[in-house]
Amino acid sequence: MIRIVVALLVVCLGSAARADDTVTFGAILPLTGPGGLIGTQQKLGIQFAMDRINAAGGVRGHKIAVIFEDNQAKPDQSILSFNKLVDLQHLPMIFTSFSGPSLAMAPLATRKHILLINAGAQADALAKASPYLLNTLPTLGDEAGILTHWLAKSGKTKAAILFENSAAGISGRDNYITTYTAAGGTVVAQEPSQFGQTDFRPALLKLADSHPDVMMVSITAAVQQMAQQFAQLGVKFQVAGTTFFQDPALIADPAAEGFVHTQLQSKVAPELAAEFKTNYHAEMEFFVRQYYTASNILFVALDKVLAEGKPVTGENLRDAILTIKKFDGLVPVVFNSNTATVPFDIRIIHDKQDQLLEEMK
Repeated sequence: MIRIVVALLVVCLGSAARADDTVTFGAILPLTGPGGLIGTQQKLGIQFAMDRINAAGGVRGHKIAVIFEDNQAKPDQSILSFNKLVDLQHLPMIFTSFSGPSLAMAPLATRKHILLINAGAQADALAKASPYLLNTLPTLGDEAGILTHWLAKSGKTKAAILFENSAAGISGRDNYITTYTAAGGTVVAQEPSQFGQTDFRPALLKLADSHPDVMMVSITAAVQQMAQQFAQLGVKFQVAGTTFFQDPALIADPAAEGFVHTQLQSKVAPELAAEFKTNYHAEMEFFVRQYYTASNILFVALDKVLAEGKPVTGENLRDAILTIKKFDGLVPVVFNSNTATVPFDIRIIHDKQDQLLEEMK
């Protein structure tokens, strides 16, 4: 009898210990360098979601931890960090950001069955880069199509393109050309810039010489500097872009007055925004919201994996997300493939505020 009771206690205590085990994930983000501002927002979104789930008791009694690595938005550094987190830390899942780094890690994720969750990059190649790369936002092709058709419908029929010579920038340029032409517009000029570049004046002057109705922008860094130089040159054509115009510094700068852009719809409850501001002394900006949403998608998938008694692996987490398929949160996310669909808005920067122009269905 005593031996049976002791054995049962051991089993119970062992189960409790396992329930209290911490589940650890990784995040490889640009925390310094040209993409540092965006990467820091992304980190805060993950941290906020993790703090809230842990305060509520974790996922089925398991606390969540995340190991952050700084890749400076560099593909080679991303591969080093990936191998460190997977081979040394044995993590099953990693948050990623920016197209170049995500594409560099995708083959490794496929080979090692590690789940990558991207909530910030949109190069078209991401959609087919790896079955283990899940994108919580659409590719640039989908977003560019919404923007260019809206511009053409608004009478902007001649466009110039300022694009970044990077995976995301080139993808954006190609999508602008394809979708704008299909909508009846004509691309009259295009000029590249380098990632991290801060002097856009030569490119802007060349584009101005083509006398466009609109300049479509596909750059991921130094957008505010571009806007300031655009204003200094005194050119008057419309400026349009995608989600990367959702930059607090850009919106607050008078130089960006009148810029229009597409924006993934997301709605933050006032009490949640207030909680975030109290905890981090900052606003719950776009990339914070994106990675907060992505984290909660992961937690729902983890709950399913644990409920089914399966090991926490990249494959099982991926399968859980694609099986659940629909996730409600700050933005409704639907996975019909490894790249989600979400609703968009057309917005305009006016009086230092980002205002709704049209809600796209």
